[in-house]
Amino acid sequence: MKGRVLIACVGNIFCGDDGFGVEVAKRLAGVELPEDVKLVDYGTGGMHLAYDMADGYETTILVDAAPRDQEPGTVSVIEVDPADHPNPAAALGALQGSMLFDGHGMQPDVVFGILGMLGEKAGRIVVVGCEPASVDYGIELSEPVAAAVDEAARIVLELVTAGAVTAATDKR
Repeated sequence: MKGRVLIACVGNIFCGDDGFGVEVAKRLAGVELPEDVKLVDYGTGGMHLAYDMADGYETTILVDAAPRDQEPGTVSVIEVDPADHPNPAAALGALQGSMLFDGHGMQPDVVFGILGMLGEKAGRIVVVGCEPASVDYGIELSEPVAAAVDEAARIVLELVTAGAVTAATDKR
């Protein structure tokens, strides 16, 4: 990926597998990233994410639990290019009801709305999501989701270092 990249890990650690993004952020915290790449654990801070996205990132990699009717622990990569979609929030379609951005001011329409109010637009957006087994109250990831943390961290690093999303990426 060229230009500035924001790795935005999101999720609620008190809701089981919704803490997936936070765990990936912990895994990546000790990794030396290129100078133009910023890793942030946003937790449930949607407003902070919107303001950071408005800071001129060419690509944002969002990492979160993302129900897509797959086996728990399945990691998916979904590219959403706002330039191809007049309404990027609608482009997230299948993720609209997911935990991605859920319940804490993190809904896509809210984040993109804040960007619009700031006079900014999102650059390229790539979601690295994991199928949750449970998002009920609890502070531990389920076994299949915990086992997927390393894979997701590896995928994020590949996206950053490879310069492009592979053809296997699901485009929305």
